[in-house]
Amino acid sequence: MTRRNTYHHGDLRQAVLAAALGVIAAEGPGALSLRDLARRAGVSHAAPAHHFGDRTGLLTAVAAQGYGLLADALAGVGGLRERGVRYVRFATEHPAHFQVMFQPELLRADDPDLVAAKDRASAELRTGVTGLPDVPDPRTAGIAAWSLAHGFATLLLSRNLDGPLTDRDPEELFRALTALTFGTGAPGGTGTPEADDGPDDSPTR
Repeated sequence: MTRRNTYHHGDLRQAVLAAALGVIAAEGPGALSLRDLARRAGVSHAAPAHHFGDRTGLLTAVAAQGYGLLADALAGVGGLRERGVRYVRFATEHPAHFQVMFQPELLRADDPDLVAAKDRASAELRTGVTGLPDVPDPRTAGIAAWSLAHGFATLLLSRNLDGPLTDRDPEELFRALTALTFGTGAPGGTGTPEADDGPDDSPTR
């Protein structure tokens, strides 16, 4: 029995997604080809199109999966500093998802699975939002915190922090940056790294 005939429906879909994540991590989303992914996954040429429709559908599925993983990573975590750390950790553990999630031009914005996953991530990001202490505009402060976490993660993934980090643990450095940016209240677990109404293409929309 060939590999093409051994997949169950869900396994085949996951196999194509896994192959796509490998390509994205190595070469970026622009390198994706449904035909090439079918070859990598050992399935028929028609299989990726059957499950995802087209390249946009596949990238949308990657983003939806990523938002679900982000929601899982943030579940039950409180405080500005540790939510930011989890955000950075998610980016380093799932770099291919992270590349795709925040490029709305690659995605089908009204896809139900994507919308549901983003909503779940948003709910986790907003859990316990009461605003940072002594901050007159929590929304702006939240955007600043999200920018700090997202920017740090992006610089880390692109290896632009290799020099400044030297032997320092990235998560510890991020904790220190959070304290510098938001004051001594941040390490104590007050506040969160999210805006209560962020950009349309962010998980905090």
